[in-house]
Amino acid sequence: MFKRILSSALIAKLKEETLFKKCLLPDIKNGDIFPAIRNKYIDFYYKGGCLFRYDGEFRTHIKYASVLDHLKDYISQNELSKAHHTSNFIEAYSRIKENCSLYSGIERSSLWYIHKKYSYINNPNIMVLDIEVSFAKETKNEDESKIGRDQIDLLIFNKKEKTLRFYEAKHFSNSEIWTKEGNEPKVQKQIDRYNSQIKNNETEIIEEYSKYIDALNSLFELYLDKPRMAT
Repeated sequence: MFKRILSSALIAKLKEETLFKKCLLPDIKNGDIFPAIRNKYIDFYYKGGCLFRYDGEFRTHIKYASVLDHLKDYISQNELSKAHHTSNFIEAYSRIKENCSLYSGIERSSLWYIHKKYSYINNPNIMVLDIEVSFAKETKNEDESKIGRDQIDLLIFNKKEKTLRFYEAKHFSNSEIWTKEGNEPKVQKQIDRYNSQIKNNETEIIEEYSKYIDALNSLFELYLDKPRMAT
């Protein structure tokens, strides 16, 4: 099931979190961090990586949190034995961000500039409403024991027309967009599959992103209208 919901109780709790108020919210307002609502939790993206997840408490990937509590940039081997890993997300925030930025590929990190310029926090007419929109694949993959995921890079919201539009992003270096003359590029099958997902789930998509916008309006004191069905 495709869900985009955040309870009023979770929103209220998030607003009181020190990490949110002191670190994340200022970065959200300046466009560095993109908050994306999921099913009963919210992801905070930075330069293509999920910096933090909040579902009542904050979580980050262990590879991002591998930060030593040490004031110097360089330490000797003797000092290394005395260093210890951070136990505080707030104090290690800038270093966790730095680690997060190191693990994103060129496509995801490039999209960060679009999130930053067209964030819904800045309230432009054309805004990035969501990223990494994931659907269960409509058919099983080669391993019949697993169900794969379709993940679309960008969801754009036209505030004036109240319409949603999905985009798949490919870097110029991605081999999937290239093919010999007369052949279909590999990305075309991906786009066809995504178009099918959107068409078959249109009603649910509109319903869930109406809830998404309700949560954004509550969390960030925005005044966004809800999307409407295409005509």
